[in-house]
Amino acid sequence: MTPRAWAGLTLVALVVLLVVATALLVPWHRPPAPRADQLAALDELDPADVARGRAFAAALRPGGYGALAVGLVVALLLGLTPLGAKLIALVGRPFGDNWIAQAVLGGLGVVLVADLVTLPFAAWRHAVVARYGLSTQGWGGWTVDLLKSYAVSAVIGAVALLGFYTVIRLAPRWWWAFGAAGAAVLVTLLSFILPVLVEPIFNRFTPMEPGPLRTELMALADTDGVPVKDVLVADASRRTRAVNAYVSGFGPTRRIVVYDTLLREAPPAEVASVVAHELGHAKDRDVLAGTLTGALGAAAAVVALYLLGSSGALLRAAGVDSVAEPRAFPLLLALVTVAGLVAAPAQAWVSRQVEARADAHALALTGDPASFEAMQRRLSSVNLADPDPPRWEYLYRASHPSTVERMAAARAYARGAGG
Repeated sequence: MTPRAWAGLTLVALVVLLVVATALLVPWHRPPAPRADQLAALDELDPADVARGRAFAAALRPGGYGALAVGLVVALLLGLTPLGAKLIALVGRPFGDNWIAQAVLGGLGVVLVADLVTLPFAAWRHAVVARYGLSTQGWGGWTVDLLKSYAVSAVIGAVALLGFYTVIRLAPRWWWAFGAAGAAVLVTLLSFILPVLVEPIFNRFTPMEPGPLRTELMALADTDGVPVKDVLVADASRRTRAVNAYVSGFGPTRRIVVYDTLLREAPPAEVASVVAHELGHAKDRDVLAGTLTGALGAAAAVVALYLLGSSGALLRAAGVDSVAEPRAFPLLLALVTVAGLVAAPAQAWVSRQVEARADAHALALTGDPASFEAMQRRLSSVNLADPDPPRWEYLYRASHPSTVERMAAARAYARGAGG
């Protein structure tokens, strides 16, 4: 069998594994959230908060979808015309067309061009968020965070590009197999390393002071059978008024992280409700499940890129001879961009299922649907959420159940529990 035939069989096997993993790990049933309860919840929300949340969403919408559209156009322009290949060659020319310079510097240059083209939309978003009072950052702080994000992405991208094209040079016929394995390993490593190494770049974390709330949160984790090392407070208020909490890390590095804004805005019972939701993710090993499916998806993507990139029509359009050469990186980036846009609704659906299960976990762990519902009201109000977004937008990109869905689920739980 030829390497291409083996690649086809490998892709089929990886897709089957991904489907099986998804079927086994993703919850297919969601807590009941009757539409009648959703509408009742919507009617009970403060009309001013609802109007403000919808106005905020409407103000963000042109920039958000504009960035998607422009990003797609730029990716296709660079990947499906010789322009991207010429840009790679131009970056590598001062280094004697060295393959490392083309692969790493040229690849990062292409990504930077795409980022810079969509930068005005990011600035637009910050301006809107600041105008609505959700951001506490000035343009200086926003710029610093943006540069930090670029730096982190550049380091990760440089390692990935160098590794990818090194494998291609060492195994020109079978690079897709080694590349798929490497992509899976990279996804796994990033899942474990990023929370520990990257989070401190953007926030400062301090241990929560001893007191009733800390004791309650640690006891909640103990009751749930989710061992945590500590409860930390993140200085989120330096950039936002939004409220949140999460559980980060694995094993000895796992800790509960609470935004300082949440501590200021919400009473202890509501803080416990949010933390119980996050403990649900740890209890059900959602991060590990996401890592596994992400690793399988990354491996399948590498093999698919090898097969698609072998198309003569695509190679001619990109002005390259082989998908394995560094100058073909823009073509690969274009294919990944299109795949990401197509897969977005499925990814959003999976995320909503997982989040709904964590909601059900929080309700069962705390046994306090009233505080859960009150917290959803607060999240919607403070974070300027549209509590019942347009159906098309919800299906395409919503990563969480809507506010009214979550409130309805709490009411259904209360009825079932006899509350």
